[in-house]
Amino acid sequence: MTNENLKTASVLAFERKLDPSDALFYSGDWNNRDNHQNWPAVAIQEKSVRGTISNRLKTKDQDPAKLDASITNPNPQTVDVASLPANADTLKVAFTLRILPGTGKPSACNDSGYQAKLLQTVESYVNSNGFFALAKRYAANLANGRFLWRNRIGAEAVEVHIAQLRDGKSAQSWMFDGLSLSLRDFNTDTADLAALASAINDGLAGKQHVLLQIVAFVRTGAGQEVFPSQELILDRERGKKSKTLYKVDEKVAAIHSQKIGNALRTIDTWYEGADEFGPIAVEPYGSVTTQGKAYRQPKQKMDFYNLLDSWILKDKAPELDQQHFVIATLIRGGVFGDAG
Repeated sequence: MTNENLKTASVLAFERKLDPSDALFYSGDWNNRDNHQNWPAVAIQEKSVRGTISNRLKTKDQDPAKLDASITNPNPQTVDVASLPANADTLKVAFTLRILPGTGKPSACNDSGYQAKLLQTVESYVNSNGFFALAKRYAANLANGRFLWRNRIGAEAVEVHIAQLRDGKSAQSWMFDGLSLSLRDFNTDTADLAALASAINDGLAGKQHVLLQIVAFVRTGAGQEVFPSQELILDRERGKKSKTLYKVDEKVAAIHSQKIGNALRTIDTWYEGADEFGPIAVEPYGSVTTQGKAYRQPKQKMDFYNLLDSWILKDKAPELDQQHFVIATLIRGGVFGDAG
């Protein structure tokens, strides 16, 4: 099939190649973190509070009498909370991460000619670059504790232990001071970071089976609140809890695996404006939902689909930084077929 006849497959899907588990919460004492195996789980508790009106009011509701009347009405709320016990000053967050091979090989594709060209293109990228540029950034996001999200903010200390497991045992391990590593760039070079990146590269390249065990210790203070994932309740009945936190086995506070994955793939500094805003998660349109903004607009021809089509269909290879972005999006996985 010539390039003139090549079209994007209407069915085109890829499985993610970074496969994290949920991250479970435990509590203990910072000075006893070498014996953390039996630390108790952080439980989620319900709390009922009386809220006050704090939302922005419409002009018609800003009459002093109406506002005073509204304030006198109680606003009871039931919410989930998770906190360290009064005798524990450290949060332990633990999860595993599989690094899978096969980047660029679709899990579903209904056009053999397109698939062959795609595989050829990805193979050419790997032969020239390997996965080192991406693996270094994934390694940095493990080492700096980005996956802790709000739990990292204001912590006195963050220590991240990472072990590569073989036959259920540690084959090699690394330890990082999370707070000493920047969340804004990926310029830090250390021997341990390079070794971790090399293991991730080998997993993506299919050179070896790579399963990482990550355990982070966050010294945040005895009795302090910690922050698991919040559940999205689409059909919440009136009178039910206004905040529901995620838990595993009905007893262990946890962060969703999807949120862990989002943190690990927050490596895109190749978009316009990255110097100001810093890394964003790899997404086809550079979407950042908390900001309500897409940093890779199709009209700028810098979104995943324009870059991929130019590379595959027109043999116009993007600049190297944008090649990294395209490959990182394939590692992310998703459904990318042409809707016609």
